[in-house]
Amino acid sequence: MATSTPTRDAYATPPREPKKEPPSERRQLWRSRLWRFDDKASPYAYIAPFFLVFGAFGLYPLLYTGWIALHRVEMTGLDSMEWVGWENFDKILHDPEFWTSVSNTFLIGVISTVPQLLVALGLAHLLNYKLRASTFWRTIILTPYATSVASAALVFALVFRADGGLLNWTLGLVGFDPVNWANGHWTSKLAISIIVIWRWTGYNALIYLAAMQAVPNDLYEAASLDGASRWQQFRKVTIPSLRPTILFTIVISTIGSMQLFGEPLLLEGGALGATGGNENQYETLSIYLYNYGWNLGHLGPAAAVAWAMLALLLLIAAANWFIGRFVRKSAV
Repeated sequence: MATSTPTRDAYATPPREPKKEPPSERRQLWRSRLWRFDDKASPYAYIAPFFLVFGAFGLYPLLYTGWIALHRVEMTGLDSMEWVGWENFDKILHDPEFWTSVSNTFLIGVISTVPQLLVALGLAHLLNYKLRASTFWRTIILTPYATSVASAALVFALVFRADGGLLNWTLGLVGFDPVNWANGHWTSKLAISIIVIWRWTGYNALIYLAAMQAVPNDLYEAASLDGASRWQQFRKVTIPSLRPTILFTIVISTIGSMQLFGEPLLLEGGALGATGGNENQYETLSIYLYNYGWNLGHLGPAAAVAWAMLALLLLIAAANWFIGRFVRKSAV
């Protein structure tokens, strides 16, 4: 029996889709405003968490410290504050011990920063070559950075001990007299600088290594074709390419030297460590602040010292900026 498939009549009118109503003008206006608000507000919402955290843990303590610096506040009576204006700043600026701590901080900073960055640059140059087990060597030089300040300072305090210290024992083997490292003005600064150099050289070396690996190989190939030796390539290609990184490490190391606390505190430990030695020979600004705030309990002068440290850091940052600008202009 023949069958037939039913087909749609070719002349039949197709069913009409339901007509969409255009959005009302008010709705379009609302969407436009919402889109503009999202476009302008989203970037601020993305960066807001950082500024909230910075405001809570950075800006507020800074301003509150400035407020305390203008008052007489004792550790034993935090609820009673007496307005004294600039008296705390005047007190520390006329204190010879403050200027001794400033001098000690800068001397230790220079003695520790310059050799540290030079050695780090040399290590980074060596690690930039194709070495076997390069990851192992990079991990090894970073190990001191992973060591806590307290552990490093305690170990080096044993090394620098006047009686029975490892260094004096070694000096005795080669015929030298023992040295009282912590009591000497320069030997105590040298001992603290060695601890700082030991902890931070590997960290700076890895920063330099990352910057070296970003230098295009074309520059080295062109210099090699021109007959430049390895040393000439290092001076003429590597160092100029690392100039911004070197300035960055100088700034970071300078800030770190202004915050030196654990190393001088633990070099001798006890009351001597808390005052920076029997003649304040290695007292840094952080130790001076600690002595005012926690040993003497005078929070007003301690807060004034904190603001003085901030002012010194801003001066150093300005000097670095001017030097960097001068170097960039002279290189053009």
